[in-house]
Amino acid sequence: MNTQANGGIRTGKRVAIWLLYAASALIGLLGVAFCAYSLIYDVQIAVMQSSIPGAVFGAVIAFLGVRYFLAVGKLRKEVYRPTSRFSWTNFKRQ
Repeated sequence: MNTQANGGIRTGKRVAIWLLYAASALIGLLGVAFCAYSLIYDVQIAVMQSSIPGAVFGAVIAFLGVRYFLAVGKLRKEVYRPTSRFSWTNFKRQ
């Protein structure tokens, strides 16, 4: 699974990035779906003795999905650079 693909990017990196894209898109779509479901069926969620519309939670989940999708785009740029490589020193505090 570590064979070189187009442009010298390993297949494992491509698969990992596309799985992250798929997961973030799924989070966003589920947020939108929950928002619509909450609006149609008037879902209310009890939070600390208050009733919050479910559409608010759906909107927050959709926002996070979009945010994650954009973050994966930034990560993709970093991972696809020719000079990028895994190193344990990347995890040390500076």
